[in-house]
Amino acid sequence: MEDARYQTGLDALEKITGSSGSAVVESLKDIAPDLADWIIRFSYGDVLSRRKLDLRSRQLATVAALTAMGTAYPQLKVHIKGALNVGCTKAEIIEVILQMAVFAGFPAAINGINAAREIFQQEER
Repeated sequence: MEDARYQTGLDALEKITGSSGSAVVESLKDIAPDLADWIIRFSYGDVLSRRKLDLRSRQLATVAALTAMGTAYPQLKVHIKGALNVGCTKAEIIEVILQMAVFAGFPAAINGINAAREIFQQEER
């Protein structure tokens, strides 16, 4: 059962984030292997792989939450890329970030737009 949960998490991580999410998990294994395991098993294996929402909706919600937090710039960039990976458009991502200006303030939205700009520019290369 645990191996299936771990594999489900790895599959979801790869589908959503490609290599960027795997790199984050790998970077944690030497100092905090439990955290790396929790990200795979719980975040991706138990939550992000649930079927009640599609991956596009989940990623837009994640981009909104990370934008609103205003403290998770690297993670926001990973999930903006993830949103693109699962079929969200640049316009949808920008719209979600713009909406966060109402709920989280203009500084959070500006930071979110800057994160999106970085990812969009990388995608164009």
